Amino acid sequence: MSRRAAGLVAGPVAGLVAVALLALSGCGTVGDAPPGGAERGPSEPGDPGLTGTLTVLAAASLTDVFTGFEERLEGANPQLEVRLSFAGSSALATQVLQGAPADVLATADEAQMARVVEAGLASDPQVFAGNSLLLVVPPGNPGGIAVPSAEAEPPSLAEYLDDEAIVAVCAPEVPCGAAAATVLDAAGLSGAPDTYEDDVRAVLTKVQLGEVDAGLVYHSDVIAAGDGLDFYGFAESELAFNRYPVASLSGAANPDAARAFVDLVLSDEGQEALLRAGFILQTR
Repeated sequence: MSRRAAGLVAGPVAGLVAVALLALSGCGTVGDAPPGGAERGPSEPGDPGLTGTLTVLAAASLTDVFTGFEERLEGANPQLEVRLSFAGSSALATQVLQGAPADVLATADEAQMARVVEAGLASDPQVFAGNSLLLVVPPGNPGGIAVPSAEAEPPSLAEYLDDEAIVAVCAPEVPCGAAAATVLDAAGLSGAPDTYEDDVRAVLTKVQLGEVDAGLVYHSDVIAAGDGLDFYGFAESELAFNRYPVASLSGAANPDAARAFVDLVLSDEGQEALLRAGFILQTR
């Protein structure tokens, strides 16, 4: 069941995505695309005349791929400055509800985006990708997490973890934490977490530093981690599949640039970048 994260980076990422899609086949596809779906974006991200500042609030799991989008949009629009702010989705939604100035919001689940939409601060959010959880352990598995023998189907999470395992997950109020609670409850391990972190990147850091025996992070975070971490699939992951929406905010100070950024995320170029980063895309 285990492969090094480095193997995913060196090999085709689509292999991981295909496996995840097969495992999730009973759950439907990732999002209902707008007419034209992810193919609506321009070949060049926005008009070369875009200027000013664009502020994007995005879930922590989007850090690497959205940084690439920032560079792409600024490269095509030299007079535009893109400012990215990453955090847990619940914190970002709260910032918007409290009046924080921003142009675009991208969350790691639909529930947090719905809070903003219901307040009239965003409309027509589009689901652009999905993610599900993997169990990761530090290099060499120092905590002695039980590794089941290779099987045709992923085993239950309960087969990996015992009462002595120190496990890191996201805080319950953020999407990765809600997903972790779902899979742990389904596996009969609701008492397993020993530390709660603000977002998924903080969980990943805990595991990388060897401060915990294991953690639950997204597929995309395994890709971002590169060398060194062992990771494992488990049966309950299909019960907590997160859909990522993006939207321009109603109070955007730079609506043209906001629209260009959203178009880039939904474009073929954006979708390919998300796929390479380990996200699961909608079927076309």
